[in-house]
Amino acid sequence: MIERLAASGGQPWDLCIIGGGATGLGVAVDAASRGFRTLLLEQFDFAKGTSSRATKLVHGGVRYLQQGNVKLVTEALHERGILRQNAPHLVKDLSFIVPNYKWWEGPYYGLGLKVYDWMAGSLGLGKSRLLSREETLQMAPTLDGEGLRGGVLYHDGQFDDARLAINLAQTAAANDAVLLNYCRVDTLLKKEGRIEGVTATDTLSNQSFHIRARTVINATGVFTDNVLRMDDPGAEPIINPSQGVHIMLDKDFLPGDAAILVPHTDDGRVLFAVPWHDKIIIGTTDTPVDHIDLEPRALPEEIAFILKQIGRYLRKVPGYEDIRSVYAGLRPLVKNSGRKTAELSRDHLILVSDSGLITITGGKWTTYRRMAEDTVNTAISRLGLPERACITATLPILGADDDATAQTLAAAHPGWGHRLHPRLPYIQSDIVRAARAEMCMTVEDALSRRTRSLLLDAQAAIDCAPVVATLLAEELGRDQAWQDTQVAEFTQLAQGYLVHSKIHIS
Repeated sequence: MIERLAASGGQPWDLCIIGGGATGLGVAVDAASRGFRTLLLEQFDFAKGTSSRATKLVHGGVRYLQQGNVKLVTEALHERGILRQNAPHLVKDLSFIVPNYKWWEGPYYGLGLKVYDWMAGSLGLGKSRLLSREETLQMAPTLDGEGLRGGVLYHDGQFDDARLAINLAQTAAANDAVLLNYCRVDTLLKKEGRIEGVTATDTLSNQSFHIRARTVINATGVFTDNVLRMDDPGAEPIINPSQGVHIMLDKDFLPGDAAILVPHTDDGRVLFAVPWHDKIIIGTTDTPVDHIDLEPRALPEEIAFILKQIGRYLRKVPGYEDIRSVYAGLRPLVKNSGRKTAELSRDHLILVSDSGLITITGGKWTTYRRMAEDTVNTAISRLGLPERACITATLPILGADDDATAQTLAAAHPGWGHRLHPRLPYIQSDIVRAARAEMCMTVEDALSRRTRSLLLDAQAAIDCAPVVATLLAEELGRDQAWQDTQVAEFTQLAQGYLVHSKIHIS
């Protein structure tokens, strides 16, 4: 990719996208598949921020229906269906149970979820229905049975967010886009007040680039305001970040294939308990934050809140010692003064600055494709790119053969078929594949996003970091000093995902 960027010979790109999360990668796929010369620059790793820290749901958003945001829910349900068709290797149907402990909850939630079904139309994943007390406990045997009247079953989608990000990058690359992680945009280049490109630095080699582009897209999520200030130092901030925290538990807290939706928590949100990679994710919170951090940390009160809320519904109440990993992400909510972040819409916003900078922000993973389509359409209508139709509604997303590739590698090399750790589902060839085909540059890339080891079991990820460093060093031509540094840096980062006890939370 660096060679292709260097060989572009000063010819302007049609689009230069800043940001390699869900939004930026979606724009890259959309633009490249329309035939535009497309470049994407990400200063860290693909999906390093918010886009790898979701609840892992492709959903319309039951709570947005509760808030009356019919437009957002309808659009998200439509996009959920499209993503299920285009990435069947990553998106699957998941059954959800809303447990009912009061007489009115069955009819109330049952009716609301029938509306949810109706809004999904032909792209629905299955019909909702009322469950008896016995059926509810059969599907979720660890639910607290005391006072349980029954439940409501409905269907939504589930996915692996960071894997989808990597597969989107591969899909964009297959359509001739150039994408670079660890490539930082330093300045916006202007001529007579109009943006005509960027300067950028490959942070791994310190190589600098002077890049010309007809359109520059700001798709940097919670860092949106940083790029807006790069364009105009006096720009008003538009992001109101909110932190969401999830904890990871072993599967025995919720055996079976169904997820649980707690429809009303103490702060007015919903809470999910979701089976994922043979673990259980429980979340999330909604905490306004002032400081935007690349590695946000869960607050003690957020972890306590999740344990308290889910503890009301499970027969076996989880404690701090049961948490395998805790992770936090920041939502790029668009400012709307005077409202709590839990009430701010996940609708996306597109701005075009006087300089021609296009900013796309807000939204959520489920609607990434629609956000990208709107962004490229804006570049066409406002900045003079040639009219070309969007084709992503039917464009397959690559990656269906990822596991087969890893197995082929394992068969060809003794040792690569060995598990990274007894508590993790990955083998050594997953790391080799990531280095060869997925631009995996660091131990953190490998254990946090190419595999999901850090989120599934932080201590297990720490334990296998030396093996991963050795595999990467062999593939990337690194020395022992690099390996030692990588292991030390990853171990320090992973400590923030561990929770030993109430006292040791930091």
